[in-house]
Amino acid sequence: MQVFSALADPTRAKIIEVLARRDLSAGEIAARFPVSRPAVSRHLRVLRKAHLVRSRGEAQRRVYSLNPAGLDEIDKWVALCREMWNRRLDRLEVYLKEMVAAESRRAKK
Repeated sequence: MQVFSALADPTRAKIIEVLARRDLSAGEIAARFPVSRPAVSRHLRVLRKAHLVRSRGEAQRRVYSLNPAGLDEIDKWVALCREMWNRRLDRLEVYLKEMVAAESRRAKK
Protein backbone atom coordinates (compact mmCIF):
# COMPACT_ATOMS: atom_id res chain seq x y z
CA MET A 1 0.00 0.00 0.00
CA GLN A 2 2.38 2.58 -1.31
CA VAL A 3 -0.27 5.31 -1.14
CA PHE A 4 -0.55 5.07 2.63
CA SER A 5 3.22 5.13 3.05
CA ALA A 6 3.41 8.21 0.87
CA LEU A 7 0.69 9.99 2.84
CA ALA A 8 2.11 9.00 6.22
CA ASP A 9 4.47 11.95 6.04
CA PRO A 10 2.73 15.20 7.09
CA THR A 11 4.53 17.28 4.47
CA ARG A 12 3.45 14.96 1.66
CA ALA A 13 -0.12 14.87 2.97
CA LYS A 14 -0.15 18.68 3.01
CA ILE A 15 1.25 18.79 -0.55
CA ILE A 16 -1.72 16.67 -1.64
CA GLU A 17 -4.10 19.08 0.08
CA VAL A 18 -2.45 22.04 -1.65
CA LEU A 19 -2.57 20.36 -5.06
CA ALA A 20 -6.22 19.44 -4.55
CA ARG A 21 -6.92 23.18 -4.74
CA ARG A 22 -4.81 23.95 -7.82
CA ASP A 23 -1.84 22.92 -9.91
CA LEU A 24 1.47 24.42 -8.81
CA SER A 25 5.06 24.45 -9.97
CA ALA A 26 7.70 22.74 -7.85
CA GLY A 27 8.98 26.16 -6.79
CA GLU A 28 5.52 27.32 -5.72
CA ILE A 29 5.08 24.14 -3.70
CA ALA A 30 8.50 24.53 -2.08
CA ALA A 31 7.72 28.14 -1.12
CA ARG A 32 4.80 26.90 1.02
CA PHE A 33 6.91 24.63 3.22
CA PRO A 34 9.68 25.23 5.75
CA VAL A 35 11.92 22.61 4.16
CA SER A 36 14.57 22.85 1.46
CA ARG A 37 13.74 22.65 -2.23
CA PRO A 38 15.62 19.33 -2.54
CA ALA A 39 13.49 17.95 0.31
CA VAL A 40 10.32 19.05 -1.48
CA SER A 41 11.62 17.41 -4.67
CA ARG A 42 12.11 14.15 -2.77
CA HIS A 43 8.57 14.40 -1.39
CA LEU A 44 7.20 15.01 -4.88
CA ARG A 45 9.14 12.01 -6.21
CA VAL A 46 7.56 9.78 -3.54
CA LEU A 47 4.11 11.14 -4.41
CA ARG A 48 4.73 10.53 -8.13
CA LYS A 49 5.85 6.94 -7.47
CA ALA A 50 2.66 6.39 -5.45
CA HIS A 51 0.68 7.78 -8.43
CA LEU A 52 -0.80 10.55 -6.28
CA VAL A 53 0.55 13.43 -8.36
CA ARG A 54 1.44 14.03 -12.00
CA SER A 55 3.88 16.48 -13.44
CA ARG A 56 4.16 18.20 -16.75
CA GLY A 57 6.76 20.49 -18.22
CA GLU A 58 5.89 24.10 -18.92
CA ALA A 59 8.86 26.00 -20.29
CA GLN A 60 11.64 25.59 -17.71
CA ARG A 61 9.42 24.51 -14.83
CA ARG A 62 7.63 21.40 -13.67
CA VAL A 63 3.96 21.82 -12.81
CA TYR A 64 2.39 19.31 -10.45
CA SER A 65 -1.24 18.32 -10.21
CA LEU A 66 -3.21 15.90 -8.12
CA ASN A 67 -3.89 12.54 -9.73
CA PRO A 68 -7.39 11.67 -8.43
CA ALA A 69 -7.03 8.09 -9.68
CA GLY A 70 -4.18 7.68 -7.21
CA LEU A 71 -6.72 7.99 -4.40
CA ASP A 72 -8.65 4.94 -5.63
CA GLU A 73 -6.58 2.65 -3.42
CA ILE A 74 -7.68 4.64 -0.39
CA ASP A 75 -11.32 4.57 -1.52
CA LYS A 76 -11.18 0.78 -1.88
CA TRP A 77 -9.62 0.36 1.57
CA VAL A 78 -12.17 2.65 3.22
CA ALA A 79 -15.02 0.83 1.46
CA LEU A 80 -13.67 -2.52 2.65
CA CYS A 81 -13.36 -1.27 6.23
CA ARG A 82 -16.82 0.28 6.09
CA GLU A 83 -18.28 -3.00 4.80
CA MET A 84 -16.62 -5.01 7.58
CA TRP A 85 -17.79 -2.57 10.26
CA ASN A 86 -21.32 -2.54 8.87
CA ARG A 87 -21.43 -6.34 9.10
CA ARG A 88 -20.12 -6.21 12.66
CA LEU A 89 -22.64 -3.55 13.65
CA ASP A 90 -25.45 -5.53 12.03
CA ARG A 91 -24.44 -8.57 14.09
CA LEU A 92 -24.31 -6.42 17.22
CA GLU A 93 -27.80 -5.09 16.48
CA VAL A 94 -29.15 -8.65 16.15
CA TYR A 95 -27.43 -9.67 19.38
CA LEU A 96 -28.78 -6.67 21.30
CA LYS A 97 -32.32 -7.30 20.02
CA GLU A 98 -32.02 -10.91 21.15
CA MET A 99 -30.85 -9.75 24.58
CA VAL A 100 -33.76 -7.32 24.90
CA ALA A 101 -36.22 -10.03 23.83
CA ALA A 102 -34.74 -12.53 26.31
CA GLU A 103 -34.85 -9.94 29.10
CA SER A 104 -38.45 -9.13 28.24
CA ARG A 105 -39.39 -12.84 28.38
CA ARG A 106 -37.69 -13.18 31.80
CA ALA A 107 -39.51 -10.13 33.13
CA LYS A 108 -42.88 -11.57 32.07
CA LYS A 109 -42.33 -14.79 34.05
